[in-house]
Amino acid sequence: MLRMIGLGLCLLAIWPASEQAVFADELKVSSDFEGGSVRVVSVDPERRTIAFTPGGDPNRGWPCWWFFRIDGLGEGQTATLDLSGSPAPARNNGRDTGKPLDSGWAMPERASVSNDGVAWRHTEPGERAGAVLRYKVLGTGGPLWVAWGPPFTPKDTEHLIAEARKAQPDVEEFVLCRTREGRPVQGLRVGAADKPKAPVVWIHARQHAWESGASWVARGLVEWLVSGDAEAARLRSSVEVVVLPIMDVDNVATGNGGKEADPRDHNRDWAEKPVYPEIEAAQARLKEFSKEGRLGLFIDLHNPAPGDKRPFFFVAPPSLLAPIGQLRRERFLETAARQIKGPLPVLEKPRITGADYHPLWRQISGVWVSENGNPETVAVCLETSWNTPHSTTEGYRTVGRQLGLTIAEFVRVMPERESR
Repeated sequence: MLRMIGLGLCLLAIWPASEQAVFADELKVSSDFEGGSVRVVSVDPERRTIAFTPGGDPNRGWPCWWFFRIDGLGEGQTATLDLSGSPAPARNNGRDTGKPLDSGWAMPERASVSNDGVAWRHTEPGERAGAVLRYKVLGTGGPLWVAWGPPFTPKDTEHLIAEARKAQPDVEEFVLCRTREGRPVQGLRVGAADKPKAPVVWIHARQHAWESGASWVARGLVEWLVSGDAEAARLRSSVEVVVLPIMDVDNVATGNGGKEADPRDHNRDWAEKPVYPEIEAAQARLKEFSKEGRLGLFIDLHNPAPGDKRPFFFVAPPSLLAPIGQLRRERFLETAARQIKGPLPVLEKPRITGADYHPLWRQISGVWVSENGNPETVAVCLETSWNTPHSTTEGYRTVGRQLGLTIAEFVRVMPERESR
């Protein structure tokens, strides 16, 4: 399978991403773990250079996610990671384009790196060398994990829920459903579920598997929500909060991109007959809350395009909303602009998810909720920037905490504003 060429250069053909392993003298590259994905082009042991592209099946979403482990790099040794865009043809707007995905989606200015696979930090900015983006990583004598962004896998969901329950014993863990591949879609419920008319705040992340920062935003929100903060306690006492840190569990677990998967991705699947069990289950729960007249707020968490340096909201066209829904959404966006203030400050003006955005725009979750919720339901999609110096675990968690403060203020003052 491997063959030696020239001065110890090892070349690898295309192996399944989940099984891939490359040996070159003392260097080993592997991705046979949850969320792992890479296509190794070559390993040069003398120069300690690893050339690679993103892994993943393009039929299971954009091939822009990469996450692998390096073994054999000595303490103080520097390795060079040469990243190229995937040559695989990608899908877009629900069809196969026959062309590779723009490499910018796979090329963060700074890669994420970890000594233990738990605590993540940025590398220095990569350097361009033609079509290649070149990162430098420093060895510690042990394994080194590198990724497109800080990974957040189903195991991280389990850990987050366990920690939340330690902080607030009344936190309820639940399984929304099982995926097509049999994995549980795990979530947690916090707050006033015992109050029959308590408003519901529904938050989910990772309808597009590669957008790992969205789950870290969800983590930051949950950590704040179960904390001793007075605003968090007030929110818990007045609303029921439902959080699902990962929706596209199968593609997150297998290291696939998820977005524009065949026949459609999770956020284009909010149709009468969804492809994915998790979307069907979410629709059923949301319809129940709407029927009870208490679906107050729906937030879908994503990461945007590489050039979007500030977070922003996507919203449905105003024509789909009742007057009270328009008013509430305006107030929510005003509150968010005040609370999500940095280091990743949100833009004040939202973008509209309409007919010119995607052919399946009416099957996008925020639009579906706007059409199937209560007249006063607010449905938004928060896109948190992934390609900035602050797009770190701490930066994402800060956005999550600030989003929690946004929700708390919105819930607390909205009735007063509506009565004026």
